[in-house]
Formats: sequence, C-alpha cells, structure tokens
Amino acid sequence: MDYMNGPGRHHLFVPGPVNIPEQVIRAMNRNNEDYRSPAIPALTKTLLEDVKKIFKTTSGTPFMFPTTGTGAWESALTNTLSPGDKIVSFLIGQFSLLWIDQQKRLKFDVDVVESEWGQGANLQVLASKLSQDHNHSIKAICIVHNETATGVTNDISAVRTILDHYKHPALLLVDGVSSICALDFRMDEWGVDVALTGSQKALSLPTGLGIVCASPKALEATKTSKSLKVFFDWADYLKFYKLGTYWPYTPSIQLLYGLRAALDLIFEEGLENVIARHARLGKATRLAVEAWGLKNCTQKEEWISNTVTAVVVPPNIDSTEIVKRAWKRYNLSLGLGLNKVAGKVFRIGHLGHLNELQLLGCLAGVEMILKDVGYPIVLGSGVAAASTYLQHQIPLIPSRI
Repeated sequence: MDYMNGPGRHHLFVPGPVNIPEQVIRAMNRNNEDYRSPAIPALTKTLLEDVKKIFKTTSGTPFMFPTTGTGAWESALTNTLSPGDKIVSFLIGQFSLLWIDQQKRLKFDVDVVESEWGQGANLQVLASKLSQDHNHSIKAICIVHNETATGVTNDISAVRTILDHYKHPALLLVDGVSSICALDFRMDEWGVDVALTGSQKALSLPTGLGIVCASPKALEATKTSKSLKVFFDWADYLKFYKLGTYWPYTPSIQLLYGLRAALDLIFEEGLENVIARHARLGKATRLAVEAWGLKNCTQKEEWISNTVTAVVVPPNIDSTEIVKRAWKRYNLSLGLGLNKVAGKVFRIGHLGHLNELQLLGCLAGVEMILKDVGYPIVLGSGVAAASTYLQHQIPLIPSRI
C-alpha cells in the first residue's frame, strides 16, 4: 500500500530528508554502468573539486562515502583518533547525543559538556578546560554546528578563537549535516579540521552519501591513528585518488549523477544566495510562530537556526498529535519532538530545494492543525506575518531577469 497516495503533492517539511528537485530526479533516472570505465572517474574528479566549494575550503581533501551522516561521523573519528584519546564533546540535543554515544562505543575518553536543550554549546566551559590542559591531553573538540532536535546553531568560529587563544592543538571536528549548503560555513577560515555533511539535507538528494572533508592537519593525524577502520578508511581512498580511479569499492552511480545535478543547481543560484534564501525562510517561520503566540525552543537569538524551527506547544497539547494530524489529514510532514522534548515541540524544517511560497503553504497547514487540536489561533495570523516580511525580501529570480 502506498501511504503517500493523496491528491496533489506531499508537503515535506521535516529537517531532512528534504524535497528532491526534478532535475536531480531526472539525473538519477539512469541505468547502472561500469564504474571502472573512464566516465565515472572523470565525473568523480569534478565532484571532489566542487564539493570543496560548499565547505569553503581550498586545502581540504574530500571523501564521499555511500553512507549516512552517522557513517560520516565514524569516519571523522576513526581516521584521526585512537581509542582512549580524550575528546571534549557538546551535548545540546538528540543528534549531538547520538554522536557522543558513538564516540563512547568507539572507546574514546569523552568529556561531555551538557547544556539545557534549547541552548547552544557552553563555550565558557570549553575555555576553562583548555586553559587547564597544559599537557594537551585533549585531542579533539567535537561539536554539532546545527542541532535539528532543538533548532540551535553553534558559533564554530568562536570555538576556533578559543583554541587559538590557548594555542591548543586539539583537532576541531564539526557535524555540518544540517548546515552545510544552507548556513554560512567556512572550513578554512574557521580552522575546521574535519567537517561532514549528508546528502539528504541541504544538498536535496536521497539519503546515501556521507561527505567528509579533512584538513591537512587531519590527514597528518591519520598517521598516528590506531582506531580500527575498514570501510571508512581514508587511506584506501587516497591510494585510489593517486591511481586516478577514485573508488576503493563500488560507488552509487545514480547518487553521483544526482550530486552533479544538485551542485549545478546550487552554483547556478549561487551559494551565498542559497544561504540568504535559508535566512529568509528561517526568519519568516519565526515571525509566524511569534504571531501564533507560541515560543521557539531556541532560547537566545544568537543560537537561532535558519534550517529548522522547533516550536514549543502549551502543556495541554501533545505535539505528537500535531505531527500525526498533519500527515493524516493535510498531507504535510512535520518533525516530531525527540527525546527530552518529545511531546513538547514540533519541528518545521525549512532547508534544501524550497521556496517561499512552499513555506507559506506549510504555515497555513500548521495553522489549521493548531486549530484542530484546540489551540486558540487566529487563522491567517502566522501566514500574514511571514508573507508581510517575505513580500519585501524575495529577490527577482536571476535567470528570469
């Protein structure tokens, strides 16, 4: 049974997976081919050069794994660190929690810095720890750039400033799964040693590609890493890079062609324009939430996310019911509240191949759902607040000028 069957389009507003552009779907609609032929290495070479642009690096080395963000996490850790190495890792929501769980299961010594869900990473605690680490026992700082469970974005440049202030050599490992290609991310400028993302987020592809980018310092760290690794071993990739064949095992041909189309769309729009579009969508969503009389889970302006908004519901309303009703009645997918915020928030994802009118349709749907569950909302209030803002902000489409 096709549970997605319904009139019109399904409205996908979870913070990943996201809408896939028609151009990407068409690019992937192809038969298998021999990945050892000259065509796939030629395609891969251009992809490796172009993904560096979305990380904003010229010195980084990218790796594309047929995996998810979870696999990209494991790759970042096992290639640069050894069991027993001390890591400072920030716990601010469900996905940072999962990464920390992985770090512990891989036998690293994890020093967890926990914040209340809805707050960003406590960088004062980091500064204190680094100031006392005279022997440089801390080998890495692990931080999620954008925590989709709570709609919190961390300041990565501030982490680098602290590391530089104390002249600390710890590696900086950053989860950019829901930020890269949607939020401002500057790998070289911020001194990020390993950054990673997943294809199903702002790249607007199906799930299945984990993209990792490593600095020269991170590559140097691989020489002393004693972690067990096979599938995610960068050394295997580097060997095949030198051979010019690029793949130590069979890649996903269709995803590679999809990635080519996705990058072409991003570069046609302009990466800075893509980032600005996400900023508009985020601002419009927050204005709607405010007009509804509801609160954002994110507790300070400095932490707001432009890829997802976690909306706090009143105590008498179960946010899970909002998400269920959205799917069953309005053909709209919203994000559930996870773990500590389960039943307390619902999430509106606004990232990827998405425009302002699509967002307004989602906001209209949310208003009807809130009315359905007994929240005293004035229908049209959030849509009016968002559209009043967007009407003055949406630029002309460059290709149509």
